[in-house]
Amino acid sequence: MAHLLLVDDEESLRSVVAERLTDQGFDVVQAPDGESALKALDGFAFDVIVSDLRLPGVDGRQVIDAALSRYPGIVAIVVTGYGTVKDAVDIIKRGAADFISKPFQFDELMHVLTNALEQKRLKSENAYLHQQLDERFGLGSMVGKSAAMRALFLLIETVAPTPATILISGETGTGKEMVARAIHQTSPRQRERFVAINVSAIPETLLDAELFGHARGAFTGAVAVRQGRLEQADKGTLFLDEVGTMPMALQMKMLRVLQEREFERIGDNRTIKVDLRIVAATNADLAKMVKDGTFREDLYYRLNVIAVHLTPLRERPDDIPPLVQAFIEKMGRRGGSSDPPAVTVSQAAMRRLMAHPWPGNVRQLENAIERALAMLGGRTQVELTDLPPDLQPVETDPVAPSLDLPEKGIDLPSLIAQIEKGLIDRALSRTAQNRGAAARLLGLKRTTLVEKLKRM
Repeated sequence: MAHLLLVDDEESLRSVVAERLTDQGFDVVQAPDGESALKALDGFAFDVIVSDLRLPGVDGRQVIDAALSRYPGIVAIVVTGYGTVKDAVDIIKRGAADFISKPFQFDELMHVLTNALEQKRLKSENAYLHQQLDERFGLGSMVGKSAAMRALFLLIETVAPTPATILISGETGTGKEMVARAIHQTSPRQRERFVAINVSAIPETLLDAELFGHARGAFTGAVAVRQGRLEQADKGTLFLDEVGTMPMALQMKMLRVLQEREFERIGDNRTIKVDLRIVAATNADLAKMVKDGTFREDLYYRLNVIAVHLTPLRERPDDIPPLVQAFIEKMGRRGGSSDPPAVTVSQAAMRRLMAHPWPGNVRQLENAIERALAMLGGRTQVELTDLPPDLQPVETDPVAPSLDLPEKGIDLPSLIAQIEKGLIDRALSRTAQNRGAAARLLGLKRTTLVEKLKRM
């Protein structure tokens, strides 16, 4: 049952309309004037308000404004005998759902009410679906709404609850460890440890002990028993980053871990069993390495049970705006301020960010935003000039080609027109198409620039 506040100073009309609305299933409260309506709004959150525009004392506009300010979700319908198009537009701008003129048929009022309530329902559903999409298509610290990222989130949600081994491939900086953490956090092992090891960052002579641990006295300097990463990840997830750099001798030992979930520490003959999930990552082409004989084929197939490929950032520019916003919010919180100022990015800067190829992928974008925020000073908008030098437009000298006069001569008017056009285009680009600012850069009057643009 929708709760409706009916405000009208004509008692006979008000009582008849209230009776018929009650018959239609509304719970109706009547108010004969604006003051009574405001008191009613103070004490109850109505779903709908139907108010006459012209009321003694507090008028209908003030009543509607008060209703919408207190209850933004309320459906407001205005009824007036002095209806004009201007009144209707003004009321709709104030937030009313619709406008109806006296005299009216009750069926007309019901039609307006039904449509307004349906629009409210659809708007509410739409907001809910957007919230669901935001929750669904944002996983852990990952952000993205492109088709590639949505497919990735769906894949993670599908495979995370399983015990399957996962191989993540992708270019440097695409967020392979972040994906591995998302898989762990979405899995039944989320309360256990996530242990990460970058295989390429540890010398080959130490990698064996780092993974498997060692017994006391196993080698010089082994003064105590040490747990390896495999034991540390028991019941949890072990993330092997840059697995393609693993030495061949160690690959055989890892194959046994994947097959049997058991191993021995260095210098110890006691077999240790572990219950863990292994997620590996690489930016190398492991299939090619298998053909070249630099990576074991059996280990490759054991790791590649579920393949997850991360699309480079240059192929999903639509993810750049939400990523930029996420980085700005993250760095604002990092600054320690409880209420950091809202920072925006100019359209020119955003266009440049979306056009850049990003060889370093998401990591490079994050660094670029951090640099841009550091350049702001007291400003609250990132401009093109705040971006790193490699993202700045490349300036070319349009006059240089004209310095060399060919033996056959040149078409001077055409060349001058070409140079002029290049300079005007550059000035407009630098000023975000602001003709006045571009004219000042070129030392022209604005009207002169406009005339030149028309001729072009």
